Amino acid sequence: MASNVELINELRASLKNSKVVTPDSEDYAASIQRWSDVAEKKAGVVVFVTSAEDISTALLLAQKHGLEISVSGGRHSSSGASSTTGGCVIDLFEMRHVHVDTATKTLRVQGGALWRDVDEAAAAHDLATVGGTINHTGVGGLTLGGGFGWLSGRYGLTIDNLLEVTMVLADGNIVKASKDENPDLFWAVRGAGHSFGVAVDFTFQAYDQKNAVFAGLMLFPAIEKNLKAVVNFGNEFAERNDPDAGLVIGIVSPPMVRGFAIALTCFYNGHEEKALSIFGPMAELGPIINSTKMIPYVKVNEMLNHLMEPGGCKLSKGASFMTPLSVSFLRTLMTGLEDLHSRVPDAKKSLYNLEIYSPDKWCEVPRSSTAFAKRTKHSNVMIAPFWTDRGYDDVCRQWASGMAKTISKELKNMNPEEGEKIREYGNYDCMCYQLL
Repeated sequence: MASNVELINELRASLKNSKVVTPDSEDYAASIQRWSDVAEKKAGVVVFVTSAEDISTALLLAQKHGLEISVSGGRHSSSGASSTTGGCVIDLFEMRHVHVDTATKTLRVQGGALWRDVDEAAAAHDLATVGGTINHTGVGGLTLGGGFGWLSGRYGLTIDNLLEVTMVLADGNIVKASKDENPDLFWAVRGAGHSFGVAVDFTFQAYDQKNAVFAGLMLFPAIEKNLKAVVNFGNEFAERNDPDAGLVIGIVSPPMVRGFAIALTCFYNGHEEKALSIFGPMAELGPIINSTKMIPYVKVNEMLNHLMEPGGCKLSKGASFMTPLSVSFLRTLMTGLEDLHSRVPDAKKSLYNLEIYSPDKWCEVPRSSTAFAKRTKHSNVMIAPFWTDRGYDDVCRQWASGMAKTISKELKNMNPEEGEKIREYGNYDCMCYQLL
């Protein structure tokens, strides 16, 4: 503790405009809150930095005093990577400014921004870029790990639209990385960027987004005829391979349905007539909820927010799948959820999300050109147990890991040669691995 006191005094004397929060501060509890309760740790000190220079100072002083260092952006990791027990958290929450250059159609985004900040700033100028499907996630974490989103079919991954990043390295140096400046670092941060420093800001390519988009949710009870319809539709959707369309197939157990339900989150960036030609057949089946309609793009990344609100215990674990889907595969996933429900009574909000986007754009980029290896035509599954009683932490962690293995086995059975090579999407998987 003596070392912490010395560090805290040095931080307060050395930092320019940044706030230092300690365990006896009134706002300490709020400063260590995370999206998932399982990721909260009792930090020794939290520094709400406001500049690259203060990040450098905090980084060097924490190292001088031998403290573990964690960096917090959107606080959305469920692995605990943005938290530390007794160490120093460099929190970027106060660094959320987004500058829009309409001449070059680029966005300069500070490292603590949320995707909501980016979406809203870009939309004010009829622009958009590839961001996360949950708009209260942090820009930094998603970007440095790759970044899939509703616009990935048309424009690729988030890192494929990253033009430049400013970072503070472990030695305190503040550097820029792009294809022309520090290209080796730029290669590394696009996919493995969590390992190389603190990201101060990002510059992204943006694109015209003047038109409204077709988006929303359809919910179906998971009865046999609906399962068959969803499987057929999902397979046809994947074969269509439309770069302007996206689909997330969720398996959930909402209170208004006895048993499980299939939630289709739909997206089409174009005219309503074309969107209805794609999604209309499912609407005609009579979903118990159908919220699909034309909306501004800025609202799209809010669609799944209600499933992923902060608070409570939750994990995110990744896996990969490939089409064609089968009813038996969906039933395997539902059986897994039944098993979790039987062991963890308060886990009814747990879910899977199976994402289908056109992969051609991100597969155009050679694997060797960035540190992101998952440039394949396989799709992502997010396995997400939710619970409240901390006594079930280990059960839920083990369940998520076990379901990832089950899905991986299914992939290998469908394509033994390729299945051995495909790994999980790191932004999902890294949220769980430290706790397993």
